[in-house]
Amino acid sequence: VNDNPSRYKITLSGTLKSPKLNFDPPFLIMMPVPLDVETEADINIIPQDYLRQSQICVEVPLIELEGGERICPFSMQFPRGQDIVLSSDGKNNQLICHISFRSSKPVSVLWNMCFIDEEEN
Repeated sequence: VNDNPSRYKITLSGTLKSPKLNFDPPFLIMMPVPLDVETEADINIIPQDYLRQSQICVEVPLIELEGGERICPFSMQFPRGQDIVLSSDGKNNQLICHISFRSSKPVSVLWNMCFIDEEEN
């Protein structure tokens, strides 16, 4: 500066945190019920490191029965909405996913629930 040819070197460092979702409980076992009787449970979704608002959704499977018929016995609802919002203290608000199951046909299924955000994370 001021006719001084010295060079200045600035080193910057940082950590990039990828957004992620944690779940409470981490796995869910639905109770066996008679045909056409509904069973239900809630899952708390705990978003972490989301820096902007995002919306999540869940992929609901079609179950193939013997004989080839496909049914969707699961239903998902988000009673407080599906938006991940950054609160004033810098944390993401928790979401609740209400899961219900009802089938008129005998079925047993092991299924990984897949929650995705708007950017398909």
